[in-house]
Amino acid sequence: MAVMIGLFVILALVLVLPFSVKLVEENLEAFLFVMGGLAVTITSQWTWPLLEEALVEPIKITIAVLVAGIVFRLARGAVDRFVALTASAMGVRLFAFAVVVVLGLVSSAITAIIAALVLVEIVGHLGLDRKASVTLVVIACFSIGIGAALTPIGEPLATIAIGKLRGEPYHAGFWFLFRHIWYYVVPGILALGALAAFLIGKNEKGDAGFARSEEEGTKDIALRTVKVYVFVMALTFLGAGFKPIIDAFIVKIPMAGLYWINSISAVLDNATLAAAEISPSMSLVQIVSAILGLIIAGGMLIPGNIPNIISAGKLKIRSEEWAKIGIPIGLAMMAVYFVALLLIG
Repeated sequence: MAVMIGLFVILALVLVLPFSVKLVEENLEAFLFVMGGLAVTITSQWTWPLLEEALVEPIKITIAVLVAGIVFRLARGAVDRFVALTASAMGVRLFAFAVVVVLGLVSSAITAIIAALVLVEIVGHLGLDRKASVTLVVIACFSIGIGAALTPIGEPLATIAIGKLRGEPYHAGFWFLFRHIWYYVVPGILALGALAAFLIGKNEKGDAGFARSEEEGTKDIALRTVKVYVFVMALTFLGAGFKPIIDAFIVKIPMAGLYWINSISAVLDNATLAAAEISPSMSLVQIVSAILGLIIAGGMLIPGNIPNIISAGKLKIRSEEWAKIGIPIGLAMMAVYFVALLLIG
């Protein structure tokens, strides 16, 4: 009983503090690492296999983030020229469609972090007014967030999910999530691209848009790489520590309940919630509905997803600006996907 109370206290801290305390939000990786360590400690789960998993699991996504960050830094000039030429040739509406769709589809390969940095670079070149710029960023981050979940190098949520489902009964490998959610994700990315093309127009009033972001240095790339490694390690510990809660409560929640409960990922990074609830004891329908709920709701507010945090931070997008666009889009997507889950799942 004492163990469960302790875990619920830790869960409450994990859910509340990153959203309400700025110091915790700014040092999220260290905070989650401490919380994960506490959860593992009070459940007496410190073992060599767990330590090995925590050390090894983050390696693939960390390497992907590092390599993609270096490549993007070297190719930034070429990206700038390509954006300028392509946007001029295609027109802003068609280009907005292409940006949303392409970044969503490739985010699982180049990582959500790099896709967000490319998005920031693109928006700085388009010359849209602020409202149109924010609209494009929010829609594109929805696309990146759901697309990156297709592979374990795309974003931490997918990394954690694959790690937790690697054993019996699913034996999840690299393409596990792709096989089970691509037919939900790809149509969603295309629909988001169409929405961007419909909503985005040229800057007609001359309102100030977003300036070009500052170039990242080697130190920035290295620091981000370390943070990603620590973040995934922390989520591994949290997932192991919260196993008693998962086994006692989460696995008993039906598909519909899990899906809508995960709308709270709008206010908390969805990878953290994935660590707290994904389990091999869940049915495949539960797993798919939980992941879809997490990746869709994660786009509604800035704290919900890594690309949101990066884009809003670099472009100085305010929380209320994001919410005015993200919440209506997110709720509409949640409703449409829920119907799709009932029909397909």
